[in-house]
Amino acid sequence: MNQAPRQRMTHQARRQQLLTVAWDLIRQEGTDALTLGRVAEEAGVSKPVVYDHFSTRHGLLAALYEDFDIRQNALFDAAMAAAGDRLQDKAAVVAASYVNCVLTQGREIPDVLSALDSTPELAEVKRQYQLDFIEKFRGWFAAFVAPSGIPLATMWGLLGAADAISSAVICGDISQQEGLQELTALIITTIERSR
Repeated sequence: MNQAPRQRMTHQARRQQLLTVAWDLIRQEGTDALTLGRVAEEAGVSKPVVYDHFSTRHGLLAALYEDFDIRQNALFDAAMAAAGDRLQDKAAVVAASYVNCVLTQGREIPDVLSALDSTPELAEVKRQYQLDFIEKFRGWFAAFVAPSGIPLATMWGLLGAADAISSAVICGDISQQEGLQELTALIITTIERSR
């Protein structure tokens, strides 16, 4: 019986496979179990394949956060494009998108975020993605605020609150509905303070 020759994965397809394996590993065992060797073992590939894609554990953590951020941004952009024009509509869409993105990824994203804070280099990666989100947020609500915009300190406070609320929903400390209502109210209050 002739077997069909195995086809090599493209570089991008292999990278996505390795990221999926890494997310599964974090989901099952947490970030402490995340090593390049372990990802290779779980993916059924040699260590050099994983090192070729990520070089270091830090590189893998940064890639995981980038993977999450790309998916999150696509969902946000689609939701905001479909949102109504009223402040309340936009605030509700941002709140729902934020909480739902974190819920979709589950407890893995808080673990990755915590690991990102473990070194200055990784903390800077996280900070850059946060700054990108802040700029998007400012753009979404520019029509509702003074020309000076939403102060950066206010945005950092709102981002921290959004992360804390999302974490509380994941842990079951508050319901998803409670989280959505509170985050929507905080967004509206933030915008109204910036008028």
